Amino acid sequence: MSSPTGPASGLPVRMPRPRQPGRHRRPEPVVAPEGAPALVLAVPGTPSPAVRALAEEVVSIARSELPGLDARIGYLDAAEDAAMEFPPLDAVLAHTAAERTARYERARAAGQDVAAPDGPVAVVVPLLAGPDSALIRRVRQAVMDSRAAAELTDVLGPHPLLAEALHVRLSEAGLARADRARLFTVATAADGIILATVGGEEAVQAAGITGMLLAARLAVPVMAAALDQEGSIAAMAEQLRGSGSVQLAVAPYLIGPEVADGLLDAAAKEADCLAAEPLGAYPAIGKLVLSQYAAALGITPQPQGSPVH
Repeated sequence: MSSPTGPASGLPVRMPRPRQPGRHRRPEPVVAPEGAPALVLAVPGTPSPAVRALAEEVVSIARSELPGLDARIGYLDAAEDAAMEFPPLDAVLAHTAAERTARYERARAAGQDVAAPDGPVAVVVPLLAGPDSALIRRVRQAVMDSRAAAELTDVLGPHPLLAEALHVRLSEAGLARADRARLFTVATAADGIILATVGGEEAVQAAGITGMLLAARLAVPVMAAALDQEGSIAAMAEQLRGSGSVQLAVAPYLIGPEVADGLLDAAAKEADCLAAEPLGAYPAIGKLVLSQYAAALGITPQPQGSPVH
């Protein structure tokens, strides 16, 4: 039995575990720098509850990797009558800037010796796997319209983590089998993969880089094609079949909101291919969003729970 003040005499006492020395010690948790700009996720496409849930999950992943992160969501195609539910990107940036100014003025009014706000008020990260010049122009215009000092990052890809995410989505659809431990294919149901992207030729070229990484994982041909170019998916399917592939699959190199409803299904049907789901809120997406934010600030967040080597 234990007394009110501790364990009974003769019982072992649990002592605090000493800090593990050396190369495998756990790092001190990295938190967002004080006064750091907000991370604003720029979400393309028509807003909906499903799109909002996806964006919130991506932001939640980013926050879990960098505690204290001020992360917000702004929609590129928010309608005026739904601005409360789906705040437009320019309004989110303007509000973020106004909040920073108000904090400074309150501090000054309280007699605190604080420096005037400097640097970007926000870092805007487009929720796009690949470059889409038309969408990026609109994001840039929204930043300008907000009149906020905000920095716009690059898109999320190409990146090896996106190849992993594509592989997982294909395996979830039964189009590729994966080793559970390392996610490397043992056998594949599809012997040819079409990476479906949006954004024209520039997006196709960028997707091709990630496609090479995916091809190395699957040991099958992987070719990119643009959904927003009519007949592009079907033409690529014909090319792959002409080179010997029989069972084809479409792997969307897309987060999801940036593509119009039904476009992916229609293209896969036209090409007579099965299709995996878009990347969505796969954990790598949130990590890449944070990576773009951190690169803009010159910080390196340490993944939570990972040892220092």
